[in-house]
Amino acid sequence: MKRLLSAAALTTICALPATGADLTFQDPAGDDVGAGGLIYPTNEVFQPGAFDLRSFSVTRDGDMLRFDFEVGTPTQNAWQMAGGFDVQMFFVFVDTRSGGHVEDLPGLNIQFAEADAWDKAIIVSPQPEARVISEIPKAGVLAADVVAATQISADGPRITAHVPVTALPGGDPQTWGYQVIVQSNEGFPDGADLLTRKVNEFEEEYRFGGGDDSDCDPHVVDILGSPDQLAYACGTKRATLSMVRK
Repeated sequence: MKRLLSAAALTTICALPATGADLTFQDPAGDDVGAGGLIYPTNEVFQPGAFDLRSFSVTRDGDMLRFDFEVGTPTQNAWQMAGGFDVQMFFVFVDTRSGGHVEDLPGLNIQFAEADAWDKAIIVSPQPEARVISEIPKAGVLAADVVAATQISADGPRITAHVPVTALPGGDPQTWGYQVIVQSNEGFPDGADLLTRKVNEFEEEYRFGGGDDSDCDPHVVDILGSPDQLAYACGTKRATLSMVRK
């Protein structure tokens, strides 16, 4: 059994009208350590800070919602991915109303607190949109509430994605709860995993280290908010996340 705990960190939330964003959530630097001991893969494409979420913004843009993610180092595209960046991948879980799901999507090894159940999950991947859509059925009964983002692009440390407003339940996005999971783009996922890269016990060229090979650890690099939520204990405690709200 392995139990990994990370130091507490606070997420600050502020509206930034000057940027045009309706909501901006700031996240601490240097907490891209998963459940506390995560080590980046050894291949040079995995640059330090590449998975360190620094901010997440939500903006209403006509009939679309725009999501902006800023990470700790400029993006690159050594793998020539369709989205204009290569190693990052994000899951945005949105709580729009009471009820919803506490289960995770395949390959993450997390769950959500009952009070923070999610209604929609948006996948932001540099893979072609058709590939992402073809993978969503792996979510089983949850697939109907999983959406592939579109119009994805990257500029420096910022990655931008869009989702049609009609893909989400009605209501005011400023009143919703959000959680962002930072994962790694994986073109050859293991088994039923939904395009996610595993966190192994020991790092390898294309695998994160610092996890647990019994596959009870969260396969997550960073989240929005305190990484203490990723604490786990094999067989007794699953990493349990909460939403962040305005």
